[in-house]
Amino acid sequence: MIALSLLRAAVPLLGGIFTVLLVGVVQAVDVPRKTPEGFAVPQPGTRFTFPRDHGNHPDFALEWWYLTGHLFETNGARYGFQATFFRRASPRSTAPSAATQGFGDDQLYLAHMALLDAQTGEFRHQERLNRAGWDAEASLQTLDVKNGNWSLRLAPPASGSAEPTLQLEGGIRAEAAFSLTLTPAKPLVIFGTNGVSRKAAEPTAASHYLTFTRLKVAGSLTWQGKVREVTGEAWMDHEFSSSQLGAGQVGWDWASVQLRDGRELMAYRMRRQDGTTDPFSTLAWIDRQGRVQHFGPSEYSWEPRGVWKSPASGAEYPAAIRLRLKDPETGRERTLDLQPLAPAQELNGAIGGIPYWEGACRVLDEQGQEIGQAFLEMTGYAATMQGRL
Repeated sequence: MIALSLLRAAVPLLGGIFTVLLVGVVQAVDVPRKTPEGFAVPQPGTRFTFPRDHGNHPDFALEWWYLTGHLFETNGARYGFQATFFRRASPRSTAPSAATQGFGDDQLYLAHMALLDAQTGEFRHQERLNRAGWDAEASLQTLDVKNGNWSLRLAPPASGSAEPTLQLEGGIRAEAAFSLTLTPAKPLVIFGTNGVSRKAAEPTAASHYLTFTRLKVAGSLTWQGKVREVTGEAWMDHEFSSSQLGAGQVGWDWASVQLRDGRELMAYRMRRQDGTTDPFSTLAWIDRQGRVQHFGPSEYSWEPRGVWKSPASGAEYPAAIRLRLKDPETGRERTLDLQPLAPAQELNGAIGGIPYWEGACRVLDEQGQEIGQAFLEMTGYAATMQGRL
């Protein structure tokens, strides 16, 4: 792998200034501008403009805004939460205006919400599906996406702060609700090479991958009939693409890790049908200033440990994950264990038809000490993801 020199660009974000940090590997490849269906393909060298590029990109077939995080009450009670807004275009929807004009099925909006009570292991989740113009939309100008009364938007700075914030409103039926303010604590990161995150050998299997790796969270959680004040940290991915899988890939394992020393990790393992790891898998370290280093699958190992079988889907997921990797700061080989706060954190795909496991984890070092927190996502265990993304 040949490392790119570090690129920095000052980016205005609703009155604040964030440094976008980009690093990756150089790969000479011809990239088509569109898929055979007419959707856009991520292009190397794309220059992002904010807040516009936090918003909707309807010329791409698939897009998601993905929040995961850990919440705490002052008494130490702990929760994990997920809030995801998806946009999926039908093959005939190739005009940017189709995402926002009128009523129809050219653009479909799916949303997932989930909450884990780490004290009891109770896990609640809900899915929604709406057509564009029917209680679901996403702005073309900024981050402002909604599905029913669930929403995620870019908001003015909180009182006494110079930084812009994100505002999340969500919940699970009548069982839970959360109203959270999220403030970026580190620069926005663009993962991949020259602005493109490759997922497979096919150049169309790629995304633009924008991430806030550490967001400070404060707000309220209504759970078990009680309104609880909570604080914590979250991670937000925003990806847009027209294909996420290549030939022979059945799914992926993904993790976001926030270490207590101020650094983060992002890793994904693209799984092939024969059980091997695809060479387009990657791991990225984010240092305390937000600078990124990428590593290929030969430079780390992703080791499933144990099995948890879902009583709902029958899928068998790894019960925990061990990462073996080199710490770029010290050069020392390290082992990180991602231990779920509860085994049962599967979303059953009742509407979207894609069961997957997405759960809050603690991160343990070689001595078994808790050194951070993580979220782990595992797809393609209940059924192949081929033909779905």
